[in-house]
Amino acid sequence: MEKLINEKIALITGGSRGLGKNEALQLADFGSDIIITYRSKKDEAEKVVEEIEAKGQKAVAIQLDVAENSSFDTFFDKVSSVLAEKWNTDKFHFLVNNAGIDSHGMIAEFKEEAFDALYNVHLKGTFFLTQKALPFLQDGGRIINTSTGLARFSLPGYAAYASMKGAVEVFTKYLAKELGACGITANVVAPGAIETDFTAPAFNANPQIKGIIASQTALGRVGLPDDIGGVVAFLCTDQARWINAQRLEASGGMFL
Repeated sequence: MEKLINEKIALITGGSRGLGKNEALQLADFGSDIIITYRSKKDEAEKVVEEIEAKGQKAVAIQLDVAENSSFDTFFDKVSSVLAEKWNTDKFHFLVNNAGIDSHGMIAEFKEEAFDALYNVHLKGTFFLTQKALPFLQDGGRIINTSTGLARFSLPGYAAYASMKGAVEVFTKYLAKELGACGITANVVAPGAIETDFTAPAFNANPQIKGIIASQTALGRVGLPDDIGGVVAFLCTDQARWINAQRLEASGGMFL
């Protein structure tokens, strides 16, 4: 495959499994080196690093809990050291805010603790991790945030989760506006229903859901991680340089 991205470095949160893993691997296929974060599953993260290195790209895994904002300075100290030691630079080029958690429940019953957990990861974590990342992000770089199809259509039980993602979409527009002078673009990718370990509990508890989703999707199936990673990789290419402040839904045409 032609290397569409050369001598660039991507930082991907939650890159040890699911969508983040696929994004890391597809960016590596495009020619990018990778820094991934993982919260607790170091072995899984190291396997992703091995897969990336097998593709001929450099890779590192660093532990990070996106919900722990107080850890961000220490995390970026580690990023700074890794950039200097492995790449002889002090900058990376692409920030992919992918890390996430799931929690669902009807509004009338939703617990404050669950709301706070979603907020700390998806909104507060994304906002302040991006803030801390800005001094390390190369002018002309890219920020790609993660939303959800649920910010466009509504399914009972996802009010809190979708509200966080709707806020991320607004945040992305402000990033694009404020960072435009540095040539940095900011976009958001909004997956539809994707079959990963993230959605496995819901699918396993309600096996009929997959069939319902497939019947309401123009392409006739539930999405796979491979359907999303390439979208993120494309946004990091020079061909996508004029796409900015946009919401790209990758749902196969769900609930049209």
